[in-house]
Amino acid sequence: MTTRPAPPPALRAVLFDSGGVLMRPIGGRWNPRADFEETVLAHAPSVSPRQFAAAIAAGDHFLAASASTPGRDDYHRVLLRHLGVDPAPRLLADLRRDVPPSAFLETYPDVEETLVELSRRGVRMAVVSDAWPNLPDLHAALGIGRFFEAYAVSAVLGCNKPDPRMYHHASTALGVPPGQCLFVDDDPELVAAAIGLGYAGRALRRTGPAASAVPCVGSLTQLLDLFPGDASERGR
Repeated sequence: MTTRPAPPPALRAVLFDSGGVLMRPIGGRWNPRADFEETVLAHAPSVSPRQFAAAIAAGDHFLAASASTPGRDDYHRVLLRHLGVDPAPRLLADLRRDVPPSAFLETYPDVEETLVELSRRGVRMAVVSDAWPNLPDLHAALGIGRFFEAYAVSAVLGCNKPDPRMYHHASTALGVPPGQCLFVDDDPELVAAAIGLGYAGRALRRTGPAASAVPCVGSLTQLLDLFPGDASERGR
C-alpha cells in the first residue's frame, strides 16, 4: 500500500515588499525625493541639471554599496558633496522635512482591493522592505498601514534582503512559520532567496516577461487564488 505524501501546509500570511509592489513614486524616481532639486536650488541656485544627474547617480551607487539602508542625512551628504554644496544643518533639515506622502507616492491600482479581500479572509500581513525607518508612516498616510501587523525595515534592522533576518523578523512577529507565509517581491532573486529559506514565494511582474526561475503573478489580485475561504474557515 502506497502512502501519499502529506499536503503542504495551508498559507496563512503574506509578507509584502513595498516599493514596486505596494507603492510607487509619482514621476518614477525613488531617490532622492522629487523635491530634492528644488530644495537644493533654494540654497545653491547655480547648480546645473548635469550636476544633479551626476550626483543622483553617485547616490544610487552609495545606496547599492551599503550593507543596509543608510541614514537619510548620510545619503544626502553624498549627493551634496558631489554637487559641491555645503551640507549645512539647515539644508539637511530642509531635505528631510515632512511633506504629504501623497505628493510624491501612490499605491498601485490593485493594492487596496487585494489587501481588503485578504484581510476579509483572515490572512495575516506584514511588510519586508529595504527602506527608510518612516515606511510605516508612509503606508499609514497612503491608507494601507492598517493592514500590516509587522514591519521588517532594513534601516531599522541593519541589514538588507536577502539577509535571512529580514524575512524571519516578519514571520516571527506574526507568529506564523515560514512554510505558511507567502513572500511577494518584484525582484525574482529576492523571492528565490525566500523560497530557499522555506517560504512560499511569488515574483510580481506587472510588466515585462515573467521570471522563469520562480513562480510569478502579473497582479496582486492573483494572490487571492492562493487564499481561499474566509476568516471563519482559516482562523488565526
